[in-house]
Amino acid sequence: MNTVVIKVTPSVMKKMKETYNGNLVNKKVPYSEFTAKKSGTAITAYTSGKVMFQGDNAQREAALWGAELPKKKKHTGSSDSSAKSAKLPANFSQLSVVGSDEVGNGSYFGPVTVCAAYADKEHLSALKALGVKDSKALTDKQIRQLAEKIKELIPFQLLVVNPEKYNQIQPTYNAVRMKVALHNQAIGLLLDKLAPVTPEAILIDQFTPEGNYNKYVSLEKTKVNQKIYFTTKGEQYHLAVAAASIISRASFLDELDAASVELGLTVPSGAGHKSDEVAAKVLRKGGIELLGKYAKLHFANTEKAKKLVK
Repeated sequence: MNTVVIKVTPSVMKKMKETYNGNLVNKKVPYSEFTAKKSGTAITAYTSGKVMFQGDNAQREAALWGAELPKKKKHTGSSDSSAKSAKLPANFSQLSVVGSDEVGNGSYFGPVTVCAAYADKEHLSALKALGVKDSKALTDKQIRQLAEKIKELIPFQLLVVNPEKYNQIQPTYNAVRMKVALHNQAIGLLLDKLAPVTPEAILIDQFTPEGNYNKYVSLEKTKVNQKIYFTTKGEQYHLAVAAASIISRASFLDELDAASVELGLTVPSGAGHKSDEVAAKVLRKGGIELLGKYAKLHFANTEKAKKLVK
């Protein structure tokens, strides 16, 4: 069994927890942030920032978060299907690119928002001047202000799946398949808007191995598969992903605010104990039917909230 250990920053740890939300296991490990199991690989994230991957696919899973894959021996006639995700074209940050990112998948309350944004060469300097960068390095106020300016500057396509719709399709679409479908749809709709202009590349902020993405996208009626690249921390490689992330985040925050007004409660992001407490209040107010309009019911928070009500 392969074992790989990496060290990550708090922001990456947060994104990892969101990414593996659908794979979390109820296993108490001392000093751990979370434990998960995906495709036979056990993932244990510790409060120290270290993350351990164990299993046959440990190296490949760890590579999604910055670990280096062992170099393969070259042999004639081989074709590396992951080449595009392993290495971006030279001067990629200066190309005209469609970037896409999502927000809300790891939050119990609120929607899943996915945005695809097109940043062409002519607008890169303007986006940089606005202060567009990794949304995790921005305050909520800055994100909201930037989102409005970005939407006036470049073409984008935003999709919002509210919790009620999410709960309807979740039994058929697991968390990863749902994100694949949404990214594919957002990119496709944006490409339709841009036609006849075509981007030089498409960059998706990677949330699953490329092979897994291709497996799920093949199930969609209409699929975009040309010039697509995948990489984690995509916002560091092109401003299009950073812009998409900011628009997605702003929309997610707006939806949480709207839910707070409707419920008369402060609706939190994330999936911590605060979410359990608010969910319990919503259950007392209107039962599971009301909760299902604002929260993703398959999360463990639902059962925790029910226990608080009892």
